[in-house]
Amino acid sequence: MTSLFVFKLIFSGDFFFFMFTVYVLYSRTHNKIYIGYTSNLNSRLKSHNELATKGWTKKYRPWELLHTETFETKPLAMKREKILKTGRGREFIWNKVKEITNNELVSAEGRT
Repeated sequence: MTSLFVFKLIFSGDFFFFMFTVYVLYSRTHNKIYIGYTSNLNSRLKSHNELATKGWTKKYRPWELLHTETFETKPLAMKREKILKTGRGREFIWNKVKEITNNELVSAEGRT
């Protein structure tokens, strides 16, 4: 797994604001998705892929970062996470999975 260093802060005057990231993980091995939000994406990815000793995501490792969206407040991130967990939201995510896999198939065909 390649290291990813993502930590978003916004500086405004005398204040730093944490940004919240809604993220979607994909497990190719098990064809599963996971939707969550965090204020520290690097730490959260490491937790999902390496550190966690129990929980749902541990069973389906390794995880790839499929999609991210950044928000200025936790409530906005939570709202978007909830939307992505609906039927329409999951349809949006699975379409992204299909795009990626179709692009990889086309690339692989071009190499043969």
